[in-house]
Amino acid sequence: MDTLIMIVQVLFGLSILVGLHEWGHYITARMFGIRVEKFYIFFDFLFPLPKVMNFALWKKQKGDTEFGIGWFPLGGYVKIAGMIDESMDKEALAQPPKPWEFRAKPAWQRLIVMMGGIIVNLILGILIFIVLTFVNGDYYLPAEAAKDGIVANEVAQKIGLQTGDKIININGKPYEKFLDLISPNVLLSSNAYYTVERNGQQIRIHLPNDLLEHLSDFRKNQSFISLIPRQRNFIVGEVQKKSFAEKAGLQKGDKIVALNGEKITFFDELQSKLAENKLKTVQLTVVRGEQVYKLACQVTDEGRIGFVPAFPELEKLYKKQDYTLLQAVGIGTTRAFGVIFDNMRAFGKIFRGEVSFAKSVGGPVKIAEMYGSHWDWTRFWTLTGMLSMVLAFMNFLPIPALDGGHVLFLLYEIVARKPAPEKVLETAQQIGMILLLALMAFVLFADIFLK
Repeated sequence: MDTLIMIVQVLFGLSILVGLHEWGHYITARMFGIRVEKFYIFFDFLFPLPKVMNFALWKKQKGDTEFGIGWFPLGGYVKIAGMIDESMDKEALAQPPKPWEFRAKPAWQRLIVMMGGIIVNLILGILIFIVLTFVNGDYYLPAEAAKDGIVANEVAQKIGLQTGDKIININGKPYEKFLDLISPNVLLSSNAYYTVERNGQQIRIHLPNDLLEHLSDFRKNQSFISLIPRQRNFIVGEVQKKSFAEKAGLQKGDKIVALNGEKITFFDELQSKLAENKLKTVQLTVVRGEQVYKLACQVTDEGRIGFVPAFPELEKLYKKQDYTLLQAVGIGTTRAFGVIFDNMRAFGKIFRGEVSFAKSVGGPVKIAEMYGSHWDWTRFWTLTGMLSMVLAFMNFLPIPALDGGHVLFLLYEIVARKPAPEKVLETAQQIGMILLLALMAFVLFADIFLK
């Protein structure tokens, strides 16, 4: 069921993004009287082979356009009359241009048509972030909530952090929100550092420039720093059905104060002690109301017993910041374009060799994991908004077969006042599609085997 929810979210999100992207091309083409022969969400052929496995899951003819849903669920396309595209219809291009064809229109009109999808994705991403900002505001944990320090997982320990460290500032400046510690401004910047208080002394912890590479292991659900500060007052929030915790008699609201007679103060201490006792039976000392119980509980091979913790005191510290519509427009727009700037910085790190390309890219598997196995509308629209901005950015890259490749040739035509030879355009389209297919195959391979 969890996997199904992930798949449904990915397909729904991609359908929105691809459908509106292609609609941007469609509507701008129709504005200039250009005939659109096909409008497909997903491909009705084995991309990039337009003559292989041609069939649609659904299609309907309306006017001179065939609307449909293809079977190959990666991308989509509009077939614009008189344009060299994914279909590689050379027979039609061999005929003299007709008034309703793409190639018969002025270069500036063709440029707008090619930019239509990118513009729509930008508008969609900006609108999503504006609405999310206005409706949800900011619900955040203040920095002072980590009065007992942070929980340093494996990645954090590799760069020198320790559980219990109190991070005083970032790059010499104080921070307001706890999640500022793992914001893109920190993770994607060069020569970033934390000032940490440890055992009464202040030390500087430098973040490696290849830190982004360490954050790509979604399989192990790792993050740089725990998303909650170190907490001493935790209780049992929810006991999982048929778990060892349920069999041992653990109940919601219980407070675990010791394990095998050793005092437990922080939740991470309980996690560490359980990890040390994998596949063993431990004795939990539990406070329930005014009563104290000793419960024998088996530990799984993953170092767990089967309950979700709750942090009542931590939940009281969360702050809500609301915004007016005017404020949301400014903040939402900034956040939307921040996604593009973050991607540009990430590409910069890849080109400089600071991070591995294989470990930095993500395909459908990683996207599905990001959407998650439970439906959360805020998370869904946040990720969809981010992907919309990423799709706009990626399509603008001057790569043949992408919108940016067409834009590049059109800009050449406008500057040189003559079009590039059709043979060059055809060859570039073929090479571009081969490169894209190779990239898709590599990303899928990296998604499954290299993460």
